[in-house]
Order: sequence, then C-alpha cells, then structure tokens
Amino acid sequence: MAQKNAVALGFFDGVHIGHGALLRTASEAAKLSGLSSVALTFDTHPAQALRGGEPMLLSTPEERRELMRRFYGIETVRVLPFDKTLRETPWQVFAEEMLLGALNAGLLVCGEDFRFGRGAEGTAKLLSAFCAERGVPCRVVPQVCLDGPPVSSTRIRALLRSGDFNAALRLLGHPFLLCGTVVHGLHNGARLGFPTANLPLEARLLPPNGVYAATVEVDGREYISVTNIGVHPTLGALSAPLAESWLPDFSGDLYGKPIRLLLHAFLRPEQHFDSTDALIEQVHRDESAVRTFFAER
Repeated sequence: MAQKNAVALGFFDGVHIGHGALLRTASEAAKLSGLSSVALTFDTHPAQALRGGEPMLLSTPEERRELMRRFYGIETVRVLPFDKTLRETPWQVFAEEMLLGALNAGLLVCGEDFRFGRGAEGTAKLLSAFCAERGVPCRVVPQVCLDGPPVSSTRIRALLRSGDFNAALRLLGHPFLLCGTVVHGLHNGARLGFPTANLPLEARLLPPNGVYAATVEVDGREYISVTNIGVHPTLGALSAPLAESWLPDFSGDLYGKPIRLLLHAFLRPEQHFDSTDALIEQVHRDESAVRTFFAER
C-alpha cells in the first residue's frame, strides 16, 4: 500500500509563523500517525493569474522549501504550476484527483481562509465536509495573531517597505533567507581586507538596504557574516542591489558555490563614507557588533 501523507495546503510566501502553525500541525500529526509530511504550494502566486498582478514575493520556491524543511520538519514540498488547467479545475475535482489521489492524503491541513479551485470556490469549510464524507481527517487551523492583527505575508511586506526589518522578523519567526550562487564582483572588499561573497538578488521584495548580522551556510558549515545589502555607494554605486557578505572566520574560494544567507538582525542603514579608511573602520565596528549579537543570543 502506498504511503499516506499529511498534506499542508497554501502558498506559504515567506513561511511566517501563521504558516508555521499549519506546517507544524501537519508535521506533528504525520509523526504520530505514521504518515509522511508534505506541503503543497504553487510556482506562481494565485493573484498573478486571477487578478493580473503578482505581489512582490518574500521567498523563492527553493527558499520556501528550505524554510519548511528546516523550521517545521516538512519532508516533501510539491510545487504545482499555477497554469490555465489548474485555474479551471473545479475544487471537487482538485480535491479528489490531486489531494486524495496524486498526493494520497491521509490528513489535510489548511488555514481557515484557504481558497482553491476554479474561481476560488473551494473553501476550508467545503473541504472539511468533502473529507468527512470520505473518512479523511481535515484540520482547519485558525489565523495566528501577533501584535494585533493576524500575521500575513501582506503585513510583512508592508513592514519591509517601511524599513522595519526587525518587526518583520518577529512575524516571520525565523531569519530572512536568501539562497543563490556566489558571483564575482569588483573585488573591492578583498583589496580593503574583507573579501565578500556576492549574491545577486532576484526580482523580489528585498530587506531594506543596510548592514545585517547574518550567517552563511556553505558546504554544510555555518559562518557568521557581516552582510551589506545595497549598492555600496562609497566604492561606486551599483545599478542594482547586491548582497555582499564578509565571513571573517572563513578563508577560501566561494565563487560559484551555492550558499544560504540568513539575515538575523538589521544593524544600520547603508551609508556613504568620505574615505576608504572610514569605511574600513566601520566594517570592523560592524564585525564587533555581529560577534556581540551572536554571543548574546
């Protein structure tokens, strides 16, 4: 008999603490019931297809997958294309053929505001009734509230746009994750004594320009990092923001390597310095602040 799965449903942009309540429910139920834990998400935000405009996303599919695995123990993440066929599938057909069929759900978990199927006609209430008729448990998880309103990706986007990164982190419940491959830059940092791992940033909603206490994971090891997101105005402004991470405890070549960059706290805004000496002095003050941050955690 094929393995039954506990399936969490949602788009999960950013994988915030509201999503976490859903994912944790699926993960813990899977362990207790001998199921495998699965999260079902989509390659494109439904708003893009349904309303013609996609919000700037907090995370890529790869980052969503890593966050769900790392923080909530989800074993498998299925990413479906949100294409014309899927948009026109009635919710009952999707539930029968995809959720109970292809995903072999032995348990379904969704949020109380979950909508799916053609015209977003499927709701958590309808899904619960559908599952009850077929003897499949369906758990509907209430919204999580923190500092007032329910936690949502929309609310986190608003905080990032206003520059309040640390408040956004409270709602995320984990460091802000950026995944990518290290590329060559202008090598200015190396010439000044702090070589950086440069990560190009995809079209997405980015944290505010500035310096962060961060960690970088590469080749299975984690290093503290002084990370600047921005256009480094002192050494010649870039045309697009770049994540530049100095790993003071690492020596070696990172070019071409995939890394995971986790931003733990915003330290200061990006700024222009009148001289390279002033920049170097500030970078070492930033290093001290990063070391203090991690020592006091």
